[in-house]
Amino acid sequence: MEVIVAKTAGFCFGVERAVNKVYEQIEKGKHPIYTYGPIIHNEEVVKDLEAKGVRVLETKEELEALREGTVVIRSHGVGKDVYDLLKEQGIEIVDATCPFVKKIHRIVQEQNQEGRRVIIVGNSSHPEVEGIRGWGNSDTLTIENSAEIDDLPLKEGEKLCIVSQTTFNYNKFQELVEKFLKKRYDIIVLNTICNATQERQVEAKRIASEVEAMIVIGGRNSSNTQKLFEICQKECKNTYYIQTLSDLNSECVNSVRSVGITAGASTPKNIIEEVHTNVRIKF
Repeated sequence: MEVIVAKTAGFCFGVERAVNKVYEQIEKGKHPIYTYGPIIHNEEVVKDLEAKGVRVLETKEELEALREGTVVIRSHGVGKDVYDLLKEQGIEIVDATCPFVKKIHRIVQEQNQEGRRVIIVGNSSHPEVEGIRGWGNSDTLTIENSAEIDDLPLKEGEKLCIVSQTTFNYNKFQELVEKFLKKRYDIIVLNTICNATQERQVEAKRIASEVEAMIVIGGRNSSNTQKLFEICQKECKNTYYIQTLSDLNSECVNSVRSVGITAGASTPKNIIEEVHTNVRIKF
């Protein structure tokens, strides 16, 4: 059997940087250590950090209750209000926000100050988008599909700035932008989709079109992994979404001649290698 593993599979720069920052705090012996939300959308990594004493905080109420310790801001980033809160509490902040996400925060803040309404293209409930919105104002809007555009409370000639969640599907972003451009607005479009995301999606699509079965590895709550799965499924009907090797049903790949493997930006290298080795040896 031929097994093709995507070169772009696994930790992206921002995720690797964030995870390393947490382990650095552990090595320094600084306790207590907290992350605001899981440091990445991967249960295996989060479990390992918890075993080493890192606690995940999920709500602002939990942040408000802190009196000591270090809080690591995850790669997804947070709104300005979270920084303000932690500073007021006198809590040490280790900022592991992905630099590409940080750039969007600056854009949103600057464009608001210049009088433009910011529209974020992305999943409104995703932590990265929630964080981006936290650098805007009450006029900042979020959309995910073209059907929502017509319902936006916009005026003809209004000044707009369009940005995107870093892991959004590039082709879908372009479709939405084209629809905006057909309307009478004063628009600035800034494609803030991460290059690594685009490269990962393009490679996954190519591999999926060339194989009989495709395996996509990543956490169930990982937005970028879900998008990879959707892209691959369009090219290869036998596409399977797993978190670890234990999720892989051997019957899915034991009757095919070629298998492709890709993984989301929050998937550790050892999990990818384990799946690759198992598929190559057993099938």
